[in-house]
Amino acid sequence: MNRHETDSWRFLLKKTEMNITIISGSPRHESITIRVAQFLKKYLTEKYPQHQYDFVAMNEYNLPFVEKVWSTANDAPAEFKLLAEKIFSTDAFVLVSPEYNGSYSASMKNLLDHFPKQARKTFGIVTASPGGMGGIRAAQQMQNMICGLFGIPSPAMLIVPSVDKKFDGNANLVDEAFANSIHTFTHEFIWLAEAVKNSK
Repeated sequence: MNRHETDSWRFLLKKTEMNITIISGSPRHESITIRVAQFLKKYLTEKYPQHQYDFVAMNEYNLPFVEKVWSTANDAPAEFKLLAEKIFSTDAFVLVSPEYNGSYSASMKNLLDHFPKQARKTFGIVTASPGGMGGIRAAQQMQNMICGLFGIPSPAMLIVPSVDKKFDGNANLVDEAFANSIHTFTHEFIWLAEAVKNSK
């Protein structure tokens, strides 16, 4: 076995356990979008149990507008320290956002602005809407935001139109025809996230 082949095997044998944080970006207490985020946490935990999953729901935080970047978890105020620890320990993110006036959730953007660049971390993009477009315009803008964070967006996005007809109030998938889209999104996201983690 030559050196190139040996290095390739070492790459494949590296451990790929990751901390993955799913962020539900809607600040609304009666959010429908959160159903998608909750479903994805259950789905990923079942399909890829080798990884650890955290969940951040923006409707549970009254986060102030950013005044300074929290360079470490210790910089965060006491009430947000556990939140900060989640962000700093995360290897990859799944961002789930509704579409507001053609863009993504401002509360989710405000959260990410409190932290340094998320360089070389993988991001999965998920948007959802009761309408037929599924928040596609928000998804396109999220790609630009992630690049601004120096993150790596997975090109396979999950766009969820008619979200209230695809997921029930208990975050169960009720439209089985949508299962293939979920499989494609999660498979591509995990593949990319593991590849990025292994390359470090």
